Amino acid sequence: MLDFSASYTDLYQLTMAQVYFKTKPKSVAVFDYYFRNNPFNGGYTIFAGLENILHILENLRFTKEDISFLKMHDFEADFLEYLTDFKFNGSIFSVKEGDVVFPNRPILQVTGNIMEVQIIETVLLNILNFQTLIATKASRIRHSAGARILIDMGLRRAHATGGYFATRAAAIGGFSSSSNVIAARDFDIAASGTMAHSFIQSYTNELQAFRDFAKTRPKNCVLLVDTYNTLKSGLPNAITVAKEMEKRGDKLLGVRLDSGDLAYLAKATRKLLDAEGLAYVKIVASNQLNEYVIKSLNEQNAPIDIFGVGTNLVTGKPDAALDGVYKLSEYNGKARIKLSENIIKISLPSKKQVYRMIDDHGMFYGADVVGLASEETISQMLHPFDSNKSLDLQNFTHEVLLKEVMTNGNRTIEKQTVAEIAKYAQTRLSLLPEEYKRFQNPHIYKIGLSEKLKNTRDRLVTEHKF
Repeated sequence: MLDFSASYTDLYQLTMAQVYFKTKPKSVAVFDYYFRNNPFNGGYTIFAGLENILHILENLRFTKEDISFLKMHDFEADFLEYLTDFKFNGSIFSVKEGDVVFPNRPILQVTGNIMEVQIIETVLLNILNFQTLIATKASRIRHSAGARILIDMGLRRAHATGGYFATRAAAIGGFSSSSNVIAARDFDIAASGTMAHSFIQSYTNELQAFRDFAKTRPKNCVLLVDTYNTLKSGLPNAITVAKEMEKRGDKLLGVRLDSGDLAYLAKATRKLLDAEGLAYVKIVASNQLNEYVIKSLNEQNAPIDIFGVGTNLVTGKPDAALDGVYKLSEYNGKARIKLSENIIKISLPSKKQVYRMIDDHGMFYGADVVGLASEETISQMLHPFDSNKSLDLQNFTHEVLLKEVMTNGNRTIEKQTVAEIAKYAQTRLSLLPEEYKRFQNPHIYKIGLSEKLKNTRDRLVTEHKF
C-alpha cells in the first residue's frame, strides 16, 4: 500500500494545530465526516476507503524531512518538537466499509485531542471522498452490466496515482478485475489485460501480430480487432488464429471491440464467430463506456460478454469529486454547530448514532434516523426542517450503523480484504429497493432526527443567530 507521512495535509491544518498547542493543548474534539449530495444524481452512495484510513492513521508520523521543511514556514520550535513525536491517539466510530450510505448524516465520527483530529482531516477527506465516489460509480456500472464481467482499464487516464485507489474502489463497487498491476497485487484483485493498437501496428500485417501474441500468451488471449477494419480484417484474422489455436489444444478467450457502433459490431461479430464454431469466444467491448452506454447496449441486446471501462470510471465522470466534509460537532463535551443561510448546510451537533430502519421483509425501509449517542431508545423520527413531518418508529426493527473501529489510535476491527468488502457491498445493495437504484429520478432516502437531537440543534441555532 502507498505510504503517507503526516505532512500529507493542508498547511492550515498545521497552523491551526499550532494555535491549539499554545492555547488549548488538552482539549478534546469530535468531528463528523459526511457528504451533502449523492454523486451522479443517484439515489445512494457506497462507502469506501475505511481500511486504508485505519492503516494510514496507525502509521501516520512526521518524518525528519517533514520537520525540516516546516522549520522554513515559521512554525515554532516547541510545536515542531511535538510534531516529531506525533501519533494519532484518537477513536473512530464508523459505518462498515462497503455499506450503502446517504447524505447529511454521519458516516464516520472522530474523537480525540483537537490537534490530532485537526491534522488528520485532509488525508481522511482525500481518501474517503475519492474512493467513495469511485465505488459508487462502479456500483452504478455494475447495476447496468448485470452479471457480465467488468474490467477496470482506467489507470492510464486516471489522475496520476489516484488510479491506484480507484482500482480498489472499483472492485468494492463490483468490478471483476483490473489492468492495474500494482493495485491488483496489493489488493488481491484479479489482473486482466489485452493488447494495444500499437502492438498490431508494429507488425507488417495484422495476422502475424495475432499469431505471435497467441503463441506467446495462449491462455487468456484476447485479440483487438479494430485497428484497421473490424469485420473485414480484424475479425477474419482473429478467426484464423482461433482455428490455429484449437489445433494446438488452446482456445482463444475473446476478441475486443474498441471503436465504432458497438451494438452493431457485437452482433455481427457474434454471428461470424458462431458460424465458424467459435461460440466459446467472448466479445469484449471498450471505448468511453459508462453506466448509460452499457445500459443502452444491453437494451439493444448487444451480445457483449465483457466490458472494459476506463476514463469514466476512474475519474468519477461527470462529478469528479464527492462533496464530503469534516465538521466539528462537539468540543470539550459541549455541542457545537456550523450555521449557514442554506439550511441543508447547518451541521448536526454533539456525538451521534445512526440507525437504519428495516421493514417486515428485511429490506431497508428508506429511512435512517440520527440521534444523540447518549439516547437509549428513539421512538420517533422527525423531519430535519419541517415540524409537520414525522415517522413513528415503534413498528420497525433497526440497525446501529456507527461502530467503533479504532480506539487510542489502534484499530479494533479485523482487517478485511477487498473481496470481502465487495461482497458486503453487494449484500447491502440487495437490501435497497430498486426505486433508489434507478438512474432517472431515484427515490430520496429519508434522513430524520431524534427529538433530542433536533431540540439540541434548534437551541444552538437560536443561540448563535444575530
